[in-house]
Amino acid sequence: MTSPQPRDCVSRIPAYVAGKPPLARPGLTTYKLSSNENPYPPLPGVVEAATRAAEQMNRYPDMGNTALYEALADKFGIAADDLALATGSVALIYQLVQAFCEPGDEVVYAWRSFEAYPIAVTAAGARNVQVPVLPDGRHDLDGMGKAITDRTKVVLVCTPNNPTGPSVTQTELDDFLARVPGHVLVVVDEAYVEFVRMGDAVNGVATVRAHDNVVSTRTFSKAYGLAGFRVGYAVAPQPIATALRAVSLPFGVSNVAQAAAVASLRAEPELLERVESLVAERERVVKGLADAGLTIPEAQGNFVWFAAGDRTLDLAAAADELGIVVRPFAGDGARISIGEPEANDRVIELARFFH
Repeated sequence: MTSPQPRDCVSRIPAYVAGKPPLARPGLTTYKLSSNENPYPPLPGVVEAATRAAEQMNRYPDMGNTALYEALADKFGIAADDLALATGSVALIYQLVQAFCEPGDEVVYAWRSFEAYPIAVTAAGARNVQVPVLPDGRHDLDGMGKAITDRTKVVLVCTPNNPTGPSVTQTELDDFLARVPGHVLVVVDEAYVEFVRMGDAVNGVATVRAHDNVVSTRTFSKAYGLAGFRVGYAVAPQPIATALRAVSLPFGVSNVAQAAAVASLRAEPELLERVESLVAERERVVKGLADAGLTIPEAQGNFVWFAAGDRTLDLAAAADELGIVVRPFAGDGARISIGEPEANDRVIELARFFH
């Protein structure tokens, strides 16, 4: 008699490796730069809203998340029916693949890109089609277009690309979308959209409005500093948003998370001031690395990418010695979040590893 067996695809799911926390070092303040977290604590109004909501933890959340849907609809000037909420934008990626892919269907995306993509695709029984990023860390949109076949159901475009850093331009995205068949869903993953400072930047919401097969996913985890509460949202044509809500986990976004997200939207001017400070720190780090003789891919998120190749694990060890923990991807490179100024000084110091 055999025991219950999971689907074959379950054994092939790659493990998600979270950024590890720093270890205590005597006489040295250590910093976690491995998870692209916002280093600022939440604003007081956000904490108060979350605390009030926590006082009702014995009650189920509002399954419709009415307050957050209304706040987001007002922010973007769209109908609430064109939105879908989930426990972080990563959950939306899982749901999109689940809703639109049959076993054996193909999902095309750049690689290296967000580590959760192959997990979501494999878990759905779909097939990963990975198109290598260009040497400068950018999406090879031409190559991704050529990789689309009759079995392709979803294309993922991560912009800015996590972990390499560059963004695609609106012109590049428009040209790419013009070549994508109408039955293929294109997901524009904009988890770091608030940090982008470039000409011809992608406007995911406007792109969704112009296409029937495009969805934009965003999150409160990065710029808004709510990584611990897990709130993400999708802007999509109504039929796609409806499909996302249909496969969503009931009560997935808690009352506490919703309250914090709504309060964060109200406090957006103050929050975006913090984003500007992080962008300024990012530019300082990029300049410091350039002055040290190190060239890195264009950084448009809240992180930088060190293409260390076979030396990646040695680079991570060198970072540990400096009291900063980075996110290594063995054989490729290390992603390093923008954190506190002192931590960022040590990132610049890390450039000496390459000399």
